[in-house]
Parts: sequence; structure tokens; C-alpha cells
Amino acid sequence: MPQDSTPSTSGIRPDGAARATYPYLGHGVGLRTQHFPRVLDGTARIDWFEAISENFMIRGGRPLAVLERARAIAPLVLHGVSLSIGSADPLNEPYLVELRTLAQRFEPAWVSDHLCWGSIGGHYAHDLLPLPYTEEALHHVVARIARVQEVLGRRILIENVSSYLSFAHSAMTEWEFLTEVAERADCGILLDVNNIYVSATNHGFDARAYVDFIPPARVGQIHLAGHSDLGTHLLDTHDGHVVDAVWELYRRAIARFGRVSTLVEWDENVPEWEVLAAEAERARAAEDRALESCARRPNGRPDADAA
Repeated sequence: MPQDSTPSTSGIRPDGAARATYPYLGHGVGLRTQHFPRVLDGTARIDWFEAISENFMIRGGRPLAVLERARAIAPLVLHGVSLSIGSADPLNEPYLVELRTLAQRFEPAWVSDHLCWGSIGGHYAHDLLPLPYTEEALHHVVARIARVQEVLGRRILIENVSSYLSFAHSAMTEWEFLTEVAERADCGILLDVNNIYVSATNHGFDARAYVDFIPPARVGQIHLAGHSDLGTHLLDTHDGHVVDAVWELYRRAIARFGRVSTLVEWDENVPEWEVLAAEAERARAAEDRALESCARRPNGRPDADAA
């Protein structure tokens, strides 16, 4: 079981470079209420679980009993939606203390949240809203991540969000901004491949260029999910199977980063456990295929277009 949030310094990726690695947990799924009975009776067998932090910031009751049982079955990570790291509001210090208490109790492999803002004037929008990619926003976010990591006593992972508009004042690309945040704040990246594809389609940039730019040493986790095609744009809905184009982008990511703990998010129209677990197994097969393709290359490097 992983016990330390600090990445180890061992490991070789397909590009041949030594790099820091986060614990490799395999292929997991989000812990959702529909599957609580399967967790409690021990039949929800999976490599690892991701739990939404805010759902378990309570003093007692069934959710915490389920989380205890899940932690006994498999490794666990905590994934937040309320950090609002990009907000102009002061950081919610009581929230950070609660998160630290939860992490100390359940010893997750890591803690993550989103590179976005979601609150203003103390009121939460219950949405993950994108940031302008400017030097001012960069300094703001980096300082706040430093404070979060100080309070939690651990390095966190920050996730790229899907977006549906862009800011005229942005001075860099999303992938440049994400990379700079991770490097300057010395945090990890939770790379959501579906969000990359959704945003790339909505804004007309190259999703492959995004993946190819991200530094492998910073990537600690990958998200996969389904989305909805509304004709004029894609919407990140997490309500169905991962689409073929996202599987292709995932294989490219694995060819670049190597084995990375991967999780399937399915939050709406949540299927039976067997369907969800099968999607995680499909991710495992895609990972194996990407790495086998690398191994067949004379220099061990991926053919980017074939990945």
C-alpha cells in the first residue's frame, strides 16, 4: 500500500529517461453511492478507488463506513471539487483542515483537485470554471498551491478541466500554463485525457500537442470519461463509455508517460458494477497495447502518430 505522498526517485519511462514516479496503482474507478453495497459486501473488486473528498467530510455514518471498507479492499485517493485554487477569494482554511484530517485518517496515495476557480464572495458556483492563462493568474495559483501543500503536509495533484470559452487576455496555451503551475508549485498533474479532447474540439487546438508537451515527471494520474456531443460543442458529462478518439489519445499519453495510475469517471447514468469494472479493464488493455507498441520500436520510443 502506498504510504508516502512524495514521489519516489526510481523508474524508467519508455523515452528512456530516469524520472520521479508516483505510485502505480493500476486501473481504478470512482467510488459512487450506487456501488456502496458492492463495496460493503466485498464484491467490488478493483485495483483502486477514487473518492470525492467533500462527500466524506462528515463525522460518521454510512459513507465513512463505506470508505473504511473501500480502503481495506484497495488503495484509495482523494479527489476534491471545492478547493477553488484559482479564485480571488481567500483560501478556505477550515476546508483545508478538514481535508487534512480526512487524509490523515484514510492515508490516501495522494490528494488531488482542479486547476480552476469555483467560488466568488464566499459563494460556490458548483462548477469548475477555467482560468485566463496569464502570468498574473500563474503567480496567484502557484502561491495558493504552496499554501495548500503546507497545510496538508503533502504534495497534491492538479487536474486540467474541460472548457467552453477562452479568454482574450490569455498569453500562453493551456498546456504551457498547466506545466508552469506544476513546475513552479512543485505539484503533480492529474491529466484528464477526456478533458483535453473535449477542450481541443471546442477550441480547435491539437490534443496531441497538449499531451506531447506535458512533462512526464509531473504526471501522477490519468482520468478517462465519457462526454456528450451537442453538435456545436462537446460537453464533459461523465455519463457514458469512453469514446474511440479519447482511447487513441490515452494510448498516446501512455506511450509518452509509461504506466500511470488511470481512473474511469462515470458520474451520470452510472451503470452496474460489472460495466464500470469492464471499462477499467479496457483501459488496462489500452495501456498494454501502447507499451507493447513502444517495445517493438528499435529505440523503445513510440511512433507518435501510431500511438
